Amino acid sequence: MNARSCVGPQNRNAGEFIVAKPDKKQIEASAKSGNNKTGLIVIAALVAILAAVGLYFVNTKSAADPNAPKMDPQSAALMEAGPLEDIVLGDPKADNVIIEYASMTCPHCAHFYTEVFPEVKKKYIDTGKAKFIFREFPLDGLAVAASMLARCSGKDRFYPMVDGLFETQETWAVPGADGKEKLKLIAKQAGFSEESFDKCLGDKELFDKIVAVRKKAHEEYGVDATPSFFVNGKRLSGIGIESFDAAIEGKPEPEPEQAPNG
Repeated sequence: MNARSCVGPQNRNAGEFIVAKPDKKQIEASAKSGNNKTGLIVIAALVAILAAVGLYFVNTKSAADPNAPKMDPQSAALMEAGPLEDIVLGDPKADNVIIEYASMTCPHCAHFYTEVFPEVKKKYIDTGKAKFIFREFPLDGLAVAASMLARCSGKDRFYPMVDGLFETQETWAVPGADGKEKLKLIAKQAGFSEESFDKCLGDKELFDKIVAVRKKAHEEYGVDATPSFFVNGKRLSGIGIESFDAAIEGKPEPEPEQAPNG
C-alpha cells in the first residue's frame, strides 16, 4: 500500500462555471451562530447516512488478502458503465484515460489535488493527451454527503465543486455535528439553498449509487485505499507526477513509497 493513502474501517478549470471558495473565517463564525430547525433536520439526515455507510462497510465483502499483489483489471472492464455516469474532464477522445478513486475526507486526496493534480492537468489533460475521470470511494458518512453535493451540483459544476471541497477540506472534514454543519455552509457558498441542500442529501437513489461505485471498485478492482489511480487500466503504485509520466510516456517508474514502521 502506498504510504500516502487513506484507508477505511486544485486548480482545475472546468469551463466558465466557478464555485466560490468558502472563507474559513466566515465558516467558523457561521458555525458558532447556532442551528435552526432546518439545520437539525439536515444533521439528522447526515447521521442516517453515516449509519448506513457504516453498516455497508461492516458487511461488504473484503479482499482475500490486502497484502497480496493486486491484478490490474481489464481496461474495457474498468471503463464499462457503472452505477453512476462518469463525468469526463478533458478531451473525451484522448488516447489515455486516468481514473481516480477518492474520498472527499481523505487528506492524501486533498494533497494530491492541491500539489500534484495541477501539474497532471497541465501536462496531460489540457494538452489533450489524457482524459480524467473521478469516481467516488467514500471512507465515511461525511465523505458520502460531500460526494452527493458534488453530484447534485450538475455536470458543469461537478469538478469545481470537488475542487472547492478538497481545497477547504481542513475546514469542514471534522468529527461530529460540527463537520456536518460546516459542510452545509460550504454548500451554501457554492450556491445551494436550504431546500436544494436538503433535497440532495435526501436523495436515497443517489446515495445508493455512490455506495455501489465504492462496492464495485473494492470487489472487482481491488481498491482498498484512497487515492487510487488507474491509467489505461494499469494501477499506479504512487501518486506523484513521476508515476503518471511512467504510465503515459513510458518513463522509468519510481519505486513505490513504503509506509514508515511504527
